[in-house]
Amino acid sequence: MGQLVDGVWEKAQLGSAGGAFTRPATSFRDHVKAADAAPGRYHLYAAYACPWAHRTLITRALRGLESVVGVTMVDSLMGEYGWELRDPDPYGPSKYLSDVYVRAKSDYTGRVSVPVLWDTQAKTIVNNESREVMRIFDVELSGVAKNPLVDTLAPEKLRPQIDAVIDEIYQPINNGVYRAGFARTQDAYEKAVGELFAALAHWDAELGKRPFTCGDQMTEADIALFTTCLRFDLVYFSHFKCNVKRLRDHVNLWRFTRRMYQVPAIRATCHLDEIKTHYYWSQDNVNPTRIVPVGPSEYANDLNVAADL
Repeated sequence: MGQLVDGVWEKAQLGSAGGAFTRPATSFRDHVKAADAAPGRYHLYAAYACPWAHRTLITRALRGLESVVGVTMVDSLMGEYGWELRDPDPYGPSKYLSDVYVRAKSDYTGRVSVPVLWDTQAKTIVNNESREVMRIFDVELSGVAKNPLVDTLAPEKLRPQIDAVIDEIYQPINNGVYRAGFARTQDAYEKAVGELFAALAHWDAELGKRPFTCGDQMTEADIALFTTCLRFDLVYFSHFKCNVKRLRDHVNLWRFTRRMYQVPAIRATCHLDEIKTHYYWSQDNVNPTRIVPVGPSEYANDLNVAADL
């Protein structure tokens, strides 16, 4: 792990207070005006392995932006210098994602994370907060979308509820698995795990009442929940010691995960091998041997079992 300090890459420890993992806030939080949207103006840097970046890839696919917003992928193996670009950078030259951050701000200090939404006209990073990039894709870029597969993932009348659900699941679930996996004391770990499984139980019950978190329609909140659920049995259960129960032991959450996965445009963004390899290989502070487990061997097949709609 590392970060940029005044534009120079330095090794760094994950943030912690009293042994508890603390995720630093994202740094680029500008927004896009619909009037400024144009095909090709915005470019996404993303990783198949990362649940936060995965949110934006799903939104981009469902909202018909794949031919409008270009994408540069980073490699699933994150080494000493952070995310390395897999694809040539059309706005580079860049070898690492950190180069993109320095290009935006030469003295940047902070984490180098995906997703990154790049403005090719202003030549800077617009936003690197996943939930805000989802909203930009859904709302501000809707006018340039080509053949969207869904009308919207953020209906105006549902936005307060969508935002509330994303807020509610963030700390105990989305970030909760990391709080467990990166905890440095037993107490911090057990607190994170307790909150995680309480929240999973809550949402398992809620998803027994309706197909999606906010009702009958898929929204951004479902995408935010799905990318964590997809990785749970594959990685978090073992690698992050979140082994009280499998996700598959939560009947309604598992049905929800399969329902989402079986949407072809979503499934096309789900690279299970990259997800597993990234966590076990890249996070040598958790897995020093970097041995990537063989199983769970039937996971992909289980995901494809038809879900009740």
